[in-house]
Amino acid sequence: MSGHFLVHRRYKTLNSPRIGFLLIPELINKRTGMKDFAAIDFETANNHQSSVCFVGVVVVRNGEFVDSFYSLIQPEPNYYTYWCSRVHGLCCQDTDEAPVFSEVWRQIEPLIEGLPLVAHNSPFDEGCLKAAFRVYRMDYPDYEFFDTLRVARRTFPYLDNYQLQTVAAECGYWLDRHHHALADAEACAWIAREIL
Repeated sequence: MSGHFLVHRRYKTLNSPRIGFLLIPELINKRTGMKDFAAIDFETANNHQSSVCFVGVVVVRNGEFVDSFYSLIQPEPNYYTYWCSRVHGLCCQDTDEAPVFSEVWRQIEPLIEGLPLVAHNSPFDEGCLKAAFRVYRMDYPDYEFFDTLRVARRTFPYLDNYQLQTVAAECGYWLDRHHHALADAEACAWIAREIL
């Protein structure tokens, strides 16, 4: 991933190519969930919630994927633990030249303005966001968060587990790049459209 810090793209149609998933056509017309929101996913470099090193955001308006953004981030504190690197595959080499959180957030903020945020296990992602805001002495605007994990446990009581890829598959989304922040945000957005 080295050298690829910021990507921002607009979706032209629902069937446009995406990172990490396959649309299942027979489920497209069965959507019943949220219509306007931004799904967000953070990866961290170490056990500090402020150590966000990768963010993915997918904007959904009127039930359609309309925009997305992802970026590597120089974490704070700036070190990686073995276990975190093992999960997402990132290390210091990948983020040494990446922008810091405050610079990345300036690009995300206008995309998500006025939208509720959705995450799979939202206490983690909301905690990361609040911790990064504190570290960079930014005023936190009390974003409204919804949790697809909590709702999935009620909606699909028969699942063996409630990991993102399991719930996404139940909702008709194939996630094959788990822990890539944009792929995870897209999976979360798909789930939210179905069950929130």
